[in-house]
Amino acid sequence: MNRLVDNFLNYLSVEKGLSTNTISAYRNDLNQFVDLAGIQNENGLTEIDRDRILNYIVELRQRIYSPTTVARKTAAVRSLFHYLVREDIMKEDPTENLAGSKLDKALPNTLSISQIEELLAQPAKHSTPEAKRDKAMLELLYATGVRVSEMVSLDLDDLNLDDGFVRCFGKGSKERMTPLHEQAIRDLIEYINEARPQITSESEKALFVNRRGQRLTRQGFWFILKNYAEAAGIDKITPHTLRHSIATHLLRSGKMNLRELQEFLGHANISTTQIYTHLTDDHMREVYERSHPRAK
Repeated sequence: MNRLVDNFLNYLSVEKGLSTNTISAYRNDLNQFVDLAGIQNENGLTEIDRDRILNYIVELRQRIYSPTTVARKTAAVRSLFHYLVREDIMKEDPTENLAGSKLDKALPNTLSISQIEELLAQPAKHSTPEAKRDKAMLELLYATGVRVSEMVSLDLDDLNLDDGFVRCFGKGSKERMTPLHEQAIRDLIEYINEARPQITSESEKALFVNRRGQRLTRQGFWFILKNYAEAAGIDKITPHTLRHSIATHLLRSGKMNLRELQEFLGHANISTTQIYTHLTDDHMREVYERSHPRAK
């Protein structure tokens, strides 16, 4: 038993008057936290940061605990760190603003493959230069998983269509090369050769431009996306939905592991990438419930 955890449990018993059963539940949850977070001593507990706690929550979800159980275990950890700050044992609370409900709401919304196909089919129903631009944008986003801010920042020179790569600059101006599949390449070539010259001048560097021939903004793309989503019958969508969707689809396929996905998405910390494991766990649970003869 960790001494600080033991002191906290004693505080709950003596000063808060919690029942023996409640104290026992706290003890089990906090012992599990200490174990999964790899805390060896008191210093390890006081030096823990937000990322370690997020990793712990991801680990719980990977073990397919129910949302209620994850929320309870998270609440126990949150209470422990509130106590340590209150007792001046720690200066900052790594669980601040880490309420369970907020964590659930923070899970990215994703589309099914059939919804993606329906969305990508919408621009092809129109023959305008803008529609060809939109098809190229949507195909690029789903092919590469780049952030919308990265996409609208692309210049023509960032494309290498002969080799099938796009160069983008993520957070902290970190450069990465992301592959393009053949459909995305074909749509980009059609847009650049046929549609883009009708919208803007040769001197414009931006890859994607608005009707005025200037670089498309994130807000401009959001307006375009909402219209296509409505036409495809998709209610919940955000500018990041295609990025979240391709990340989830790649993990579910089993052809890309978490480290490879981290590099693909340009995440600086793998804890950011790990949020997608919860979504794939949900998918596995659904498949299990549908398939196992005694899961009904």
